[in-house]
Amino acid sequence: MATREITIKGSKGTFSLFKKSSKSKEDYDFSGIAVLRQVLGNEKARMLNVIKSDKPDSIYSLAKKLNRNFKSVYEDSKLLQKVGFIELIEEKVKNRRRLVPKIVSDTITIHIKI
Repeated sequence: MATREITIKGSKGTFSLFKKSSKSKEDYDFSGIAVLRQVLGNEKARMLNVIKSDKPDSIYSLAKKLNRNFKSVYEDSKLLQKVGFIELIEEKVKNRRRLVPKIVSDTITIHIKI
């Protein structure tokens, strides 16, 4: 498992969110503090917990365990994948394709520079 580091920097009375960029796949650029708010919401925290503890075999299965609609869970999964907290692994079952969510990060470290 990996640790994700997020830095929030104060600039002229506002906060901006960034991640040191490099060529590494492990580093991500964030467009603003709003993305951090989206990622750290209660529903995403519930999702991460269910993915870690129940290990669902698809996004559909995850949606059922969360008692949420598939589209919302799919969109939240894509966001969590974008910031590097989960990985969506594609599997083929018969003639269908499914995405299996897997935890990539087990720790999030947030640095706030004022």
